[in-house]
Amino acid sequence: MPGLRIEGYVIVSADGMLANADHVMPIELKFDGDKKFFTAALDRASLIVHGRHSYEDQPNSPRRKRIVVSRSIGAIAPDLSNPKATLWNPAGASFEAACDFAGVRAGTVAIIGGPNVFGMFMDRYDTFWLSQAPRVRLHGGEPCFPGVPAHSPQDILAAHGLRAGEAKILDPANGVTVTPWRRGA
Repeated sequence: MPGLRIEGYVIVSADGMLANADHVMPIELKFDGDKKFFTAALDRASLIVHGRHSYEDQPNSPRRKRIVVSRSIGAIAPDLSNPKATLWNPAGASFEAACDFAGVRAGTVAIIGGPNVFGMFMDRYDTFWLSQAPRVRLHGGEPCFPGVPAHSPQDILAAHGLRAGEAKILDPANGVTVTPWRRGA
């Protein structure tokens, strides 16, 4: 759909992890500056896309239209537990069909994880916002993208045609930054 802009959002540890070994985002990866940046971005988005274990858990979350990636359905279905959500199985329907079912034909689509969901959109991102917490290590954690830790998140983004822009500091005391990776920039 030409009217959709696809953006990804993740915060990662120095070793490229988005969660600990229990697949939970630990307190060590939660920073006020990143939370404010992420919340503002999601408040501007027309649609949020994530896997069944990813969720932003913010005050505005119930008001956000979303697509939840799930293999428990054949193609596309309403989420009976959330009137703002559509369930989508990529094996049964295209992303465009899921967006159409959700009633979103234009605007920004925010992809917020997990790793396999991020991977599905690697060649479609207009911008990927990579936040990094360089002083946090999550040994044995859950990698942000397929291919991490053999390759860095930056190497994977670059391999898919994205180029790093200027990093912005989100938390000076902890060195947390966000870098926009843009297609064709």
